[in-house]
Amino acid sequence: MKMVKRKILGILLAGIIAIPAWFIGKAVPIVGSPVLGILFGMILAFWKRPVTFNEGIQFTSKKILQYAIILLGFEMNLFNIFTVGKQTLLLMVFTLSASFLTAYFGGKLLKLDSNTKTLIGVGSSICGGSAIAATAPVINANDEEVARSISTIFLFNVMAAFLFPFLGHVLGMSDHTFGLWAGTAVNDTSSVVAAGYAFSDAAGNLSVIVKLTRTLAIVPITLVLAVITSKKNAGENANYSIAKIFPWFVLGFLAASIINTFLPVSPELTHFLSQAGKFMIVMAMAAIGLNTNIVKLVKNGSKPIFLGFLCWISISVMSLAVQYLFHI
Repeated sequence: MKMVKRKILGILLAGIIAIPAWFIGKAVPIVGSPVLGILFGMILAFWKRPVTFNEGIQFTSKKILQYAIILLGFEMNLFNIFTVGKQTLLLMVFTLSASFLTAYFGGKLLKLDSNTKTLIGVGSSICGGSAIAATAPVINANDEEVARSISTIFLFNVMAAFLFPFLGHVLGMSDHTFGLWAGTAVNDTSSVVAAGYAFSDAAGNLSVIVKLTRTLAIVPITLVLAVITSKKNAGENANYSIAKIFPWFVLGFLAASIINTFLPVSPELTHFLSQAGKFMIVMAMAAIGLNTNIVKLVKNGSKPIFLGFLCWISISVMSLAVQYLFHI
């Protein structure tokens, strides 16, 4: 009971911030609720809050974020994922590889810290803010690194939502080609939806399924990062073990996906659970914003943005090149 009392104020503050971010984000999906959550949190970070809020804010940005990822699994249908996955596996392998390699080597050239380039890499490669949210606790990223990465991904989400449909029409793409392109090269789900359906309904339907297929890459990527992080920490601490950093919440995400696919759970319940997960992500982003120094973030913002641009270009070009070369 004492532990709950210590955390409740910070959790409530994050929840209160998340409410307007949630509804405004629904009205303006191109911006998205998580981005607004982190922005509102950053603005309130200037408030000299009592220390009694801090433990709950920290809990929200770490643990509630992990619980949210688990709930997102309830919007996954593995049959649809596997069907599209078989058709687009080659495309996924090439585009993910291009983005990760660009993030790694580009981050080295720009002399960015390891966590920031990893978060921008997974955000660009997999599913924007959700991938960053899932990866951050695995690699022990701090709130400033998460905020920097989310801000970078957000910029290119908005650009893609407007630019992709225009380029698709200029280049004379078919619904199939554009749907694959948007589903693999646009970062966040909200921007995939915006870009896909702006082109056509058929392209929008395909792009969303491809995007959800791409989202499932969170599982192997976070497991690999967990092993890498564990080995790195083991070098610094002989008693360090993989069990301490293993992303158990990712297994929860996978379990939720299996439940949604194979058990007779009502669509209303699974929809409610996945929406609850998305709201909890907004809460976590608000908590991260509350712990972020916006002045420092702006000062250090140019290099992450340039890396995000490089990743965005590499994955966009690779997606079209693979479709053209292999006739996908």
